This record gives sequence, structure tokens and C-alpha cells, in this order.
Amino acid sequence: MSARHHQHRAQTSARGAHGYAEGRGVVAHAARSGYPQIGMEPALGPRAQASDVAAQRDATEHNTTLRVHADPATSWAAFLRSFIYAWNGLVHALRTQRNARIHALLALLAISMGLWLRISPVEFAMVFVAITGVFIAEMFNTVAEACVDLITDQYHPLARIAKDVAAGAVLLNAMLSVVIGLLVFVPHLWPLILHRLGR
Repeated sequence: MSARHHQHRAQTSARGAHGYAEGRGVVAHAARSGYPQIGMEPALGPRAQASDVAAQRDATEHNTTLRVHADPATSWAAFLRSFIYAWNGLVHALRTQRNARIHALLALLAISMGLWLRISPVEFAMVFVAITGVFIAEMFNTVAEACVDLITDQYHPLARIAKDVAAGAVLLNAMLSVVIGLLVFVPHLWPLILHRLGR
């Protein structure tokens, strides 16, 4: 074998050893720096970890939803529980809100007057629309107040605006109910008033 061939093999071995040493150095530097190494699972950052947790939670909720829909008994139980929760909300509004109790008293008075005057079914429908409209506005007002109080217990202009606007919606519905009551009951009451006065 010639001297030139021996020299070529020696150079090739030296380059291979140098490349191997460089490769080991890169891997060691990556390990010290926290970079993922080849063949290893890369470390997840905070955002990636949060995304992974959110994906697992969504998958769990999806599987739970599928099990609920797959079981008719569970689905009907959840459906019935929703009515219980809604009833609890209505009771809470009546128990804690003074205006809601006043509206309930006025609603009973309006229904009793309608039965006494024997108003028509259409007029009764208008009365019930007015009653439910005021109650719905009052309950949304309660929701707005509870949400604002949950977020902050200190004075803030936006919190005041939220509560004032919700209260304004209740006032507007109450004014509408008064107009509906006058349009429904005055035509029935006016002849009785004139009869009482002898005209």
C-alpha cells in the first residue's frame, strides 16, 4: 500500500474524530442550554402547556357530553334539573328584591281586576305580557347587580353605568305596563264610574 494511501486514511480518520468531538460538544451545549436534543421529546413552554391542558379539558367535556346524550335517563335528569335551577332563580329574585315583590303584588291586583271586569282574552294576554316584561327586566337587573358586585366592591364609573342602565330597563318596562293597564282597564272602568256618578 502506498504512502499516499496511508496519508489519505489518516486524514479521513482525523476528520471523523474531529466531527464526532464537535457533535458531542453540540449535544452537551444543548443539554446545558435547555434546548431539546435529537431523539428527545422537546420541552413544552408555558403557552404550549396551557394549550395542552385546554385541549385535554375540551376532550374530557366532549366525552362527558357524548355520555350524557347517549344516556336518555341522564339527559332527562339534566333537563328537569334546569327547571329547578330556573325556579330557584325566580324565588331568589322575589325573596331578595323589594321591587320584584311590589311587581308581584301589582300583578295579582291586575289579574284580579281583569277577572272582576271580565276583560277579553286578548286583553288578558296584553296584561300578562306587561307583567312578564316587568319581571324579566327586574331579573336581568338582579343579574347585572350580582355580576358587578362579584367583580368589584369599590366604586367605579362603569359599574355605576351598568347598574343604572339595568335599572333604566326596569323603569321603561314599568312605564310600558302602566300604559297597557290604562288602555285595557280604563275602557271598562269608565262606564262604571259614570254609572256611580249617576250620569
